[in-house]
Amino acid sequence: METPQQQMNVQSTPERPLIGFAPTALERHYSVSELSKLWFFSENTIRRLFSREPGVIKIARQPTRIKRGYTSLRIPERIAQRVHRRLQGLS
Repeated sequence: METPQQQMNVQSTPERPLIGFAPTALERHYSVSELSKLWFFSENTIRRLFSREPGVIKIARQPTRIKRGYTSLRIPERIAQRVHRRLQGLS
C-alpha cells in the first residue's frame, strides 16, 4: 500500500523536508465509526465527545428544503490521544 506521500509523488529526504505540508495533514485521521469500534463506545458518544473539540475536521453540508444537513467528522490521532488522556484523568 502506498503512503500519502507516494500517492502525491512528493519526495521527502532529510536534506529536503516537505515544504507546504503541515505534519498534522499527513497524520492518521479516524472516522467516527473507526473510533467507536476501537474505544467500544457508540457512534453517538464519539460524536458528542469530539463535536466541539478543537482540531477536529468537520465537513458539513447545509440542509435544503428537500435534504437534511449532514456533518462528517475526521479526528486526528493526536486529538484522539488528548481526549483519551483527559477521559482517563491523566491530563
